[in-house]
Amino acid sequence: MGDLPQLDRVVQRLRDSQIQAKLVGTAPAFLESIAQLPAMARSDAAVLVSGETGTGKELVARAVHYMSDRAPFPFVAINCGALPDTLLEDELFGHERGAFTDAHQKRTGLVAHAEKGTLLLDEVDTLSGRAQIALLRILQDKKYRPVGAAGEQQADVRILSATNAALDRLVERGIFRADLYYRLCVFSVQLPPLRQRIEDIPRLAAHFISKHGPNGARPLTISPEALQTLLGYTWPGNVRELENAVIRGIHLSGDRGDIRAHDLGLPSQAGGPTPASDGRLNPRSFGALKRQAIESFERAYLTQLMFEYQGNISRAARAAGKERRELGKLLKKCRIDPRAFRLST
Repeated sequence: MGDLPQLDRVVQRLRDSQIQAKLVGTAPAFLESIAQLPAMARSDAAVLVSGETGTGKELVARAVHYMSDRAPFPFVAINCGALPDTLLEDELFGHERGAFTDAHQKRTGLVAHAEKGTLLLDEVDTLSGRAQIALLRILQDKKYRPVGAAGEQQADVRILSATNAALDRLVERGIFRADLYYRLCVFSVQLPPLRQRIEDIPRLAAHFISKHGPNGARPLTISPEALQTLLGYTWPGNVRELENAVIRGIHLSGDRGDIRAHDLGLPSQAGGPTPASDGRLNPRSFGALKRQAIESFERAYLTQLMFEYQGNISRAARAAGKERRELGKLLKKCRIDPRAFRLST
């Protein structure tokens, strides 16, 4: 991984540029995944963004677009999985009047709508064999043929794609064309799941509170119990699921001024002693449960402390009655990065 100061400069450039997507996070795994976005934006080559559902693939694609020279022109996204094979070519390339029974007038496709801009093919792994061949023509020759047209048209558009599938494995199984795969992933971005960037959860939660909280209302806080719930959850739906949980919390918190664990509406997960089928607690040693309880308390307390003092370790240490160095060691032990709390988003 590159050095963190360099990655910090990348993130600062992302923040300072006119990027409509908000890439929030300081976790090393996340910073490493986005470190090359400015270089990708300077190119006009295809970019393949991979990652689990809800990790922010479209946000990354938008970041590449808005950092590039194509930023003044359209960004057009199409969900390949939402269209049957019979409609995909028409959606992408359009058709001429009379091309088929219901073609009463000429229709412009999404490639033309994205002229001079960027076209994102989301869920690109769902493309049929026929659609893959049609797309390959654009990537190879920058040309396409509207349905029913006699001649080809030039395509001045950059192609980005996104998938939550392992395309290389689909190629091995003969489901996805190898020649198309290699043209789609000149550059590639692999976004980490939220469970691999736990330290970003407080900052992301604060971002979503700011984004979705009512205007003019007093600032909402997150209770220590709610923070512990957020930090202890496995997030199968990743950042999108976290955003939904925060939205629920905002609306269910009422006038209390803080979001509590039950407001989040998250499924309960095993985090301590759990009942067995006969109603008794599963056997676990007292020492193990005590250590887990202490670790959970420390993480929730320190996260809340960093929230309240915006990552200022000196002020937080005074409030906690601890030496600054001692608090720093505790933060490192709990893998809590104070920098994640310093800048509002």
